[in-house]
Amino acid sequence: MEGETNKRLATLVGCNYVGTRYELRGCINDVDAVRAALVARFGFAPADVAVLTDGRGAEVLPTGANIRRALAEMVARAAPGDVLFFHYSGHGTLVPPRHGDGGAEEEAIVPTDFNLITDVDFRQLVDRVPPGASFTIVSDSCHSGGLIDLEKEQIGPSVGSGPGAPPTATARTARFLPYGVLLDHLSAVSGMPSSHHVADHLVALFGADASAKFHVHGGSGNGSTLSTTPAPAPTPPRPDEGILLSGCQTNETSADVPAYEASGGKACGAFSSAVQSVLAAHPAPLSNRELVEKARAVLEEQGFEQHPCLYCTDANAEAPFLSQDKKEETAVGAASPAMSAALL
Repeated sequence: MEGETNKRLATLVGCNYVGTRYELRGCINDVDAVRAALVARFGFAPADVAVLTDGRGAEVLPTGANIRRALAEMVARAAPGDVLFFHYSGHGTLVPPRHGDGGAEEEAIVPTDFNLITDVDFRQLVDRVPPGASFTIVSDSCHSGGLIDLEKEQIGPSVGSGPGAPPTATARTARFLPYGVLLDHLSAVSGMPSSHHVADHLVALFGADASAKFHVHGGSGNGSTLSTTPAPAPTPPRPDEGILLSGCQTNETSADVPAYEASGGKACGAFSSAVQSVLAAHPAPLSNRELVEKARAVLEEQGFEQHPCLYCTDANAEAPFLSQDKKEETAVGAASPAMSAALL
């Protein structure tokens, strides 16, 4: 349990892609609800919660460079015993391997400028977290399972709860940008043919601010920063303090729920809303495993075809979500009516 000097630091990102054909409705609302919960329930100081959205009057837009900078600064401030938290609501995508590389598609989130942040980037962030600190990621985006590269699966397609009920037909929008759509958009911006891999466009457009995944040196001999030879098999990382709660499995999409269908009359992410509903109904600390299992049950009952997942060490699967302790439970219980209104 943390001492009184331990910090609780958070970075919250909501991308609605306002004014584009990729627009979502509930991502900024998700961030507002999460921020309220962090302060009221989990003891985060408002000054230690960084918020990046593309809402009207936003001070810092959630571009790829800005999100990376905020996360890097948060990790740099961390010390043993600190609690770090990153919430993302927005589009996700899958990046195929470059031609001839082999391997599987890899998960990424889509900032407002389409400068992808990949599972490799999150792995590098987690590896920089000081021993004894924790770094929890909640990603309410499509294909978010496995977003921390090589993290151990606790609940997901291979282990844990089975599939849920079939979906109910609704007007929900998936928080997903197909690779072809992403490639066409970047091609139009970069001026390069869309036949190029997304990595070529991102490095050309963003240089050093592009994902570390796309800066593989050696092998090409043509001056490119990108290798044309397959990367060596990854070495499993040491046990770490990364904890991923994903809105769905790698092969699934996460729903953006319209206002007329959402609880409380505000558009939201189905997974974000399920998490907040579970927290509101359970003032006592919940383990990461319990929270994901209960959120799965909520989504199944509501007819969503998405299955939240948990990736972390065995110990962290049973650890309290965001290290909530009994003292915080008492405070939450005393303010439960207000909390319920803020969270649902």
